[in-house]
Amino acid sequence: MAADDGAGFGQVDELAALAARVEQLERQVAELSQGKIQQDVHAVTLRQVQPVTEKASVPPPPPPLPLSAMLPVIPERVLADPPPLSFPEEAQSLESRLGSQVFNMIGIFAIIIGTSWFLKLAIERGWIGREARVLIGLAAGTGLVLWSESFRRKGMSAFSYSLKAIGSAVLYLSLWAAFQLYHLLPASVALVAMVLVTAWNGFMAWSQDAELLAAYGLLGGFLTPLLLSTGGNHEGFLFTYVGAIDLATILLVRYKPWRRLLLPAFAGTVAYFVGWYAEFFHRGFINVWSAESSETACFVALFFLMFAAVSMRGFCVQEADDAAVIVPVLVPLANAAWVSLALYSVMQDSGLHSSLAWLMVALAALYLGLMRVQATAVASAMHLACAVVFLTIAIPLKASGHTLTTAWLVEGLVLYWAATRVESESGAPATMLSVLSLGGYCLGLLSLAFHWVWFGDFTDFFNANLGAALVAVGALAGLAWLASNGESKRQGNATTLLAALGAIDFVGALLTWREITATGYEAQHTAFANAEFATAVVGLAIFAGVAWAAKRLSDLEGEVFAGCATIAGVTFVLFNLLTILSIDREIGALWSRSDAQLQRSLAISGFLMLYGAVLLAAGFWKRTPFVRWQALLLLVFTIGKVFFYDISGLSQGYRVASFMALGALLMGISYAYQKDWLGLRPATQNQSERTQ
Repeated sequence: MAADDGAGFGQVDELAALAARVEQLERQVAELSQGKIQQDVHAVTLRQVQPVTEKASVPPPPPPLPLSAMLPVIPERVLADPPPLSFPEEAQSLESRLGSQVFNMIGIFAIIIGTSWFLKLAIERGWIGREARVLIGLAAGTGLVLWSESFRRKGMSAFSYSLKAIGSAVLYLSLWAAFQLYHLLPASVALVAMVLVTAWNGFMAWSQDAELLAAYGLLGGFLTPLLLSTGGNHEGFLFTYVGAIDLATILLVRYKPWRRLLLPAFAGTVAYFVGWYAEFFHRGFINVWSAESSETACFVALFFLMFAAVSMRGFCVQEADDAAVIVPVLVPLANAAWVSLALYSVMQDSGLHSSLAWLMVALAALYLGLMRVQATAVASAMHLACAVVFLTIAIPLKASGHTLTTAWLVEGLVLYWAATRVESESGAPATMLSVLSLGGYCLGLLSLAFHWVWFGDFTDFFNANLGAALVAVGALAGLAWLASNGESKRQGNATTLLAALGAIDFVGALLTWREITATGYEAQHTAFANAEFATAVVGLAIFAGVAWAAKRLSDLEGEVFAGCATIAGVTFVLFNLLTILSIDREIGALWSRSDAQLQRSLAISGFLMLYGAVLLAAGFWKRTPFVRWQALLLLVFTIGKVFFYDISGLSQGYRVASFMALGALLMGISYAYQKDWLGLRPATQNQSERTQ
């Protein structure tokens, strides 16, 4: 019995040790076990211990159960080793990048250069013959490509790609030497061999999902025509080959997210076309459109359509992170610039200058059609923008003079109206339309200023310049109305409104430009009855209208009208300044003789005093310090002019009249301020003055 008891207690000890082990495991994986296992272990332990603690009179316990039967059922996920902790991968350090990337690229170039020098040395010393040189190069290149696969299987992908790049370069150089240096291969055989090397690189890139290998293949493909060039004109063969490279790249991009390959492919295509065109295209000047021109135009259209396809709906199967910029933005812009400049050059050099405007219109229509089949809204907006740009270019090609000015201004207004409609209906920002609208307005204003300064005709009041200026004011007023319209939800309306009001001031300044820049008072013209002064009056009326409108808008609530008060103030100052300068010149025309300088100076001083008095009265009436300060500054200037300039040439009688008029004016102004008609002084001070 004692032996049995000892055995029972031994089992109890083992059970206790196992229970402790279970508890330890439970603590390590507390998230997987919520206490149930611990209760099962304790329950089994109590059931095993209780029979042993009973008195001796109790019948002996049953035979001990096997250890596996006494242990609680513990889930396998608890007994298994805990999963290893995972940590986020840290960014590659500078040292790692230098060792794995920079040194790798340097090593590639070093090996290529070293190999080239070795071959050069071997050739110079006659160690190997021509055929042996080519065979050694081909064998070395092929061996490097095959050897690189062993490193790829070991997980050293970067090193494997480097070896493939070196091997491909050796193959290209060997084939080039066989054709160009040693004339061992005809051009067709060398071309086929180089195409096979390029195709092999493309196949490995596809099968290994390696964009870098695809870039190597693309580089080799575009180098092939240079390596095989004999200096002859082979337009059909060259552009067919380049088109095949482009087509292979575009198809690869369709199924792989390698959008970056489009940019070097496009750049290579443009480079080959520009190089060939500058060297071999035959230029004519009088309707010499030939079969060569047609062939070149067809290749241009083919390249354009291939690159236009990448942004169409449903073309790209896999999405890419860089597709948001490359496919919908960069490729359409580059393609539009390419096709327009290329076809423009072909038609211009073929003597079809008169048809260039229709070319731009056709391209605009084409882009409007392509806009409907674009994959993204951004791509559609870019194609719409390109269409508008082509129409803008077509205008100066077909129009001239102020017809061009009017077309650009109206185009700017229509584009901004379209931007407001697009944003109000879709809620998406129409930034590109707004930018194009700004471009139209800028072109229109520049054209207006150019014709006004250099081709101004002021013999008659009603002329093309005045008409174009009034059209500009109307287009800019429409822009200001769209920007200030309460229903418009466009962002940047405040800036647009201020820019529109400022541009109207610019037109007003153009209208007064000829009047205020005339050389001296001796210019012979009828005072106050000439086209220049009448035009200036229109400009001054425009300034007055802008100042009034800006002041009314500044009284409205909203962030859009925050800067209108500033525009109103600046415009009012300009109105006063230009008014004074314009009338000053016309007064001078009344005494244009050289012996009437004294009378002219006195008349101008009198006008300045009168204008200052009117301005001050307006400031008192409207209770506006801003206007009163302008009047005071003008009066101070007039006082200085009278004392330091006029008095030196005036006779005694004129001096008396001048000083009496000036004194009376100043006394009246002083009286108004002393009486404090505007209530400028504190109330306590006014009461004390009344009691005195």
